[in-house]
Amino acid sequence: MAYGPFFSGFCGEMDFVSLFEPIPNASAADRSSPLADRMRPRTLEEYVGQEHLLGSGKPLRAQIERDDTGSILFWGPPGTGKTTLAKIIASMTKAEFIEFSAVLAGIKEIKQVMADAERARQYGTRTIVFIDEIHRFNKAQQDAFLPHVEKGNIRLIGATTENPSFEINSALLSRCRVYVLKPLAEQQIVELLRRALADEIRGLGAMKLSAADDALKKIASYTSGDARSAYNVLEVAASLAKSPLLAKDARNGAPADSAPVGAEITDSIVHDALQKRILLYDKSGEEHYNLISALHKSVRNSDPDAALYWLARMLEAGEDPLYVARRVVRMAVEDIGLADPNALALCMAARDAVDFIGMPEGNLALAQAVVYLSVAPKSNALYTAYGDVQQDVEQTAADPVPLHLRNAPTGLMKGLGYGQGYQYAHDVEGKVADMQCLPDNLRGRVYYRPTNEGIEKRIQERMEEIKRVRSARGENIWPDMSTRVATPERTSEKNSKKES
Repeated sequence: MAYGPFFSGFCGEMDFVSLFEPIPNASAADRSSPLADRMRPRTLEEYVGQEHLLGSGKPLRAQIERDDTGSILFWGPPGTGKTTLAKIIASMTKAEFIEFSAVLAGIKEIKQVMADAERARQYGTRTIVFIDEIHRFNKAQQDAFLPHVEKGNIRLIGATTENPSFEINSALLSRCRVYVLKPLAEQQIVELLRRALADEIRGLGAMKLSAADDALKKIASYTSGDARSAYNVLEVAASLAKSPLLAKDARNGAPADSAPVGAEITDSIVHDALQKRILLYDKSGEEHYNLISALHKSVRNSDPDAALYWLARMLEAGEDPLYVARRVVRMAVEDIGLADPNALALCMAARDAVDFIGMPEGNLALAQAVVYLSVAPKSNALYTAYGDVQQDVEQTAADPVPLHLRNAPTGLMKGLGYGQGYQYAHDVEGKVADMQCLPDNLRGRVYYRPTNEGIEKRIQERMEEIKRVRSARGENIWPDMSTRVATPERTSEKNSKKES
């Protein structure tokens, strides 16, 4: 705690001891802290990655160096340096820096800090509030920041792994600049691991460990651009490499607390430390929707290899296999349809297989389904037809069912004309009755237009045959499908569906 001249004069030569004096050696690295925390970069020069934001002349770097960041949001996967950037800003700024965790803080604490920041501003003091995991705040908690960001009482820095478009209030989001952080490249992770092995103060340098590039690259590859996870794996690998030497030194009479040196982190040690690959995934977050979108679009594009890959990414990360099965059934009816009617049956069988035998055995049933869908003939004719029907249902008058199509179970109904003029198709030559089935306001409307793909080519031939039968009887209730002209609204609707 700092004291002004008043306190110096009052105390004279007497040594003043404060309850809030810094703990001795507090600046030294706490060896009990996780390696990832000890190796956290303290300056922009130590920071690795995000060159698109922090390179020379880039806007974020300029803002930090000018101590004028404004209100910003850092959005990126875990372990990409969001919190580290905030702490670097805290060490460089002349403003008061207050750190919140959205996991621990509540509305009461938020309002108290906002009130203190408003008073501090009246005395010319700026306040920067950093909120880690800001997406965990609910709407009411986020709203508490809004007037203070608007007035300039605080400058907000938020960190989130979730898409701000979905998780942050639009009013608050519009007042913040969003910076997107990317996963670290493999070589950048290796550089950080090398730094940790060499650093004797904060890292593992005192252990004199060595590691081949292949071992470090394996850690970098398996941690998927997450520096924190890579540090954790390295720390476990270091302890595994150290254990045999400790046992050997004990047999040779070395003190129990002596640190062995010269151990090597081998590929097999890394394998033991990793156990299972870390996959970025959140069953309710954006990556969930990104992966299912990639799977669906790979199937639609007839790419079985890509479809298998994205399927495995979801299943191996722990996605509910029945959720995947439901989405695969949707692909069958949306993108294959009647071009291959067997696709739906196979996907339902895959769903039943997953439900019956469970996982991991059920993953092959889903794999079989997505490969079948990928190579099956494609048609969205049924999907488009139903969309057109929905549009007419919403935008046209709900005309009554024609009398001849109504059932007449009572004498009253028959007297009112229900069922009069109905023709039983099985009693008619060609099984096609001379009868209009759409209401008058939609007479002649064509919804389903089969393609030339797969079974739909035969369906198209059958529909042409039905059309010829009707034409021979002088009917004109089923016009030529090739001459149908879509309205501008209908065309726009189809284009938007294709984009989705």
